[in-house]
Amino acid sequence: MKKAWSILLGLSVLSFSLTAQTQSGKASFYADKFEGRTTASGDKYKHNKLTAAHKTLPFGTKIRVTNVANAKSVEVVVNDRGPYVDGRVVDLSKSAAEALDFINLGLADVTVEVIDAGDGKGKTQPVSIERVSVDEKEFYDMSISRLKPNGFGVQIGTYQELVNLMRLSENLKNSYKKEVTVQVKILNGIKYYSIILGQFSKRTKATSFLTELKKKFPDAFIVDFSKL
Repeated sequence: MKKAWSILLGLSVLSFSLTAQTQSGKASFYADKFEGRTTASGDKYKHNKLTAAHKTLPFGTKIRVTNVANAKSVEVVVNDRGPYVDGRVVDLSKSAAEALDFINLGLADVTVEVIDAGDGKGKTQPVSIERVSVDEKEFYDMSISRLKPNGFGVQIGTYQELVNLMRLSENLKNSYKKEVTVQVKILNGIKYYSIILGQFSKRTKATSFLTELKKKFPDAFIVDFSKL
């Protein structure tokens, strides 16, 4: 059977520019109750470490976060996933939030800049999913087209290995009967591939599908194609 996937060539899901690699939005910080808990990368959260949670950037990526209100900046390392609230782009450790001076406010308008993409090899993949096995002899008949999708989709994960991308795309399409879109991102010259499942005309439909996916893909989140 012929398998077809769409390849989306463009900017990061979270509007990173290929040149400036910056992003704007709200920053929050970890509550005290998270002290000592295991993050998505396997590290323990410690409030006195300069770390952050980001939805898509690979673990180990160093970013500079700047508070728009007072121009204060701090450099942190991504070691967790989140935040999963619309409009929020980064969740900071408490010490990082203190450096930006917004502890009393709870939230701050910030810019996020990638300053070191690292090697993309954290303790886990950028999104935790089951390992995809590959046979020694696999062949795929693929129909590739550039497109500008509309509506909303659900991002499953971000990968560097194309072979994992193809096998997982096939499994997802067969299991959920939804279109699979692959977005190509470039950070500091390194290519990453994000798998986005489905093209929904309304966000409510994407939200319903996300609920279905959460049990198997807990880090999945909704993508608004118009903002790519």
